[in-house]
Amino acid sequence: MKPTRILAALFSLALLAPAFADEVVQKSIADIYQEKAELAGKPVKIQGKVVKVNNNIMNRNFLHLRDGSGDPAAGNNDLTITSDGTAAMGDTVTVTGTLAVDLDFGSGYKYPLLLEKATITQVP
Repeated sequence: MKPTRILAALFSLALLAPAFADEVVQKSIADIYQEKAELAGKPVKIQGKVVKVNNNIMNRNFLHLRDGSGDPAAGNNDLTITSDGTAAMGDTVTVTGTLAVDLDFGSGYKYPLLLEKATITQVP
C-alpha cells in the first residue's frame, strides 16, 4: 500500500473516532447503582441536591448528591462526587464525571461508586 493511501486511511479513522467516544448518559442515582458494571469508567451525568460537602480533602472536593431515587435502606440513594469545583448544601446541581467502581484511597476512604473529576453546574 502506498504511503499516501495509508495516511488517507489513518486520517479517515481519526475523523470517525469521536463517533466511537463514550457519550455522556444522564441517569438517576438508582440507575447508576443498578448499571454500575456497564457504566464503570464511562462519563455519566446526574442532577440532584447536594446533601453533604467536604472541601479540600486529598486535593479535591467531595460532595454527596441525592435525586429522590434509590432506597436509603439499601444504600443506593446517595452518590459521592469528586470535583475541583464545589457547591453548597441544599443546592440543586447537574454534575458530569467519570464513574469509578470500588475505589479505595486508603485511610478509610473507600467508595463502592464515585463520580470522579466532575464538573458542577448550578440548576436555577
